[in-house]
Amino acid sequence: MRAARLIRMVLLLQTRASMTAAELARELEVSERTVARDAQALSEAGIPVYADRGRAGGYRLIGGYRTRLTGLARSEAEALFLSGVPGALRDMGLQDTASAARLKVSAALLPSVRDASRSAAQRFHLDAPAWFSEPRTPELLPALADAVWDDRPVLARYRRGGTEVERTLEPYGLVLKAGLWYLCARVADTEAFRVYRIDRFTAVGPGPERFRRDDGFDLPAFWEERAEEFARSVLRCEIVVRLSPEGVRQLPYAVGPASAKEGLGTSGAPDDRGWVTLTVPVESEEVARTQLRGLGPEAEVLAPAALRERCAEDAARTAALYRPPSA
Repeated sequence: MRAARLIRMVLLLQTRASMTAAELARELEVSERTVARDAQALSEAGIPVYADRGRAGGYRLIGGYRTRLTGLARSEAEALFLSGVPGALRDMGLQDTASAARLKVSAALLPSVRDASRSAAQRFHLDAPAWFSEPRTPELLPALADAVWDDRPVLARYRRGGTEVERTLEPYGLVLKAGLWYLCARVADTEAFRVYRIDRFTAVGPGPERFRRDDGFDLPAFWEERAEEFARSVLRCEIVVRLSPEGVRQLPYAVGPASAKEGLGTSGAPDDRGWVTLTVPVESEEVARTQLRGLGPEAEVLAPAALRERCAEDAARTAALYRPPSA
């Protein structure tokens, strides 16, 4: 542990002209006294760490010293490709690995471009979780991430409905979607690939041997296909509506992009007011009733009759709320 910290300290000093004890302590997550002891240990080992005294002082490497400890370990190289998603790295327990990789890369760069990573990080940031939701890291995510990296099967228990199911899975990849983590895995001894929400796992145990990955598996393509299938699978009934031009524009925000795209594909020619009639797939009549409230007077339900009647009741109640009081 200390050896790794000493290497990290040398790399930090190599990438910056000078660092104060407080800055080093913050980066290394130790006390300033530990920084002083580590600097002394490096000096005794022949690494020219020099301490400047005074308020503007700090630690620096002298004599143009360059360490050759810049080779990336495989785990560091893999984590480096995820460094644009800091929250995901933290959730999977890879934050320290990625930090070490970035330091090694920075140490190997020319001084003129050494601050490129810091410069880019101040200009671009990926915030994966959805708005108005508290992101929660599933407790078993680090264990599943280890299994994914190591191509190791897992004996997993997960909640399905009101029961728990046990399966041996070959974990192929992890996906972070709108703040939720999913595992894409093949069920052992089958050709079936499935998607599991990680917060529904209750236990995970690593298998004794690695599995052989299917080289033809494409995680982004697999996820895109399954996500599209899921979005369509929840649309179990259809409604017929008339929409104004403004209603057409707002439809994707009301019912979702997949439902709106399919519905707009059924629209006929607009009438003389620009209104169109279309058949829209929805999850249920009750869900559609809630969604269509957002369109207000820009939408008229034509069928089914029961939904039209409910929407008419909602409109009447809303109108009553805004009716001026009797004189």
